[in-house]
Amino acid sequence: MKVILQQDVKGHGKEGELVEVADGYARNYLLPRKLAVEANAANLNEMKTQAAARAHRAAQALAEAKEAAAKLANCTVKIAAKSGQNGRLFGAVTSKEISEALMAQHGVEINKNKLVLPEPIKSFGQYTIKAKLHSEVAADIKVAVGEE
Repeated sequence: MKVILQQDVKGHGKEGELVEVADGYARNYLLPRKLAVEANAANLNEMKTQAAARAHRAAQALAEAKEAAAKLANCTVKIAAKSGQNGRLFGAVTSKEISEALMAQHGVEINKNKLVLPEPIKSFGQYTIKAKLHSEVAADIKVAVGEE
């Protein structure tokens, strides 16, 4: 029996795929648990519509990521921090602080989880941080840490 998977099913396929399974497996397991629907004309048409919508959302997310990367190419984020001895900071500059400063200074909103800090920033100076905006798009952000 051909079914369209509504969720990922281990060993059979991923959500949205059209798969061939045994009749009993479909009737007794997949259909009652709403893991799949029968592959009739209406459901196949709906699957194609959903696939087109998913592709459109993915293309839109990629375009937004490229736009944000273009904005980030020429900007420097300035962060003021309290210092201790020898030019060292009290604590460290976190990705959350960088994200908030980026929004306040340049109006670009980036989730703190998308900022990749190879090591904590614990001293003053210029740093280059990578932002993974999309699986295909990454941007470099210049961060200048200065004394408060």
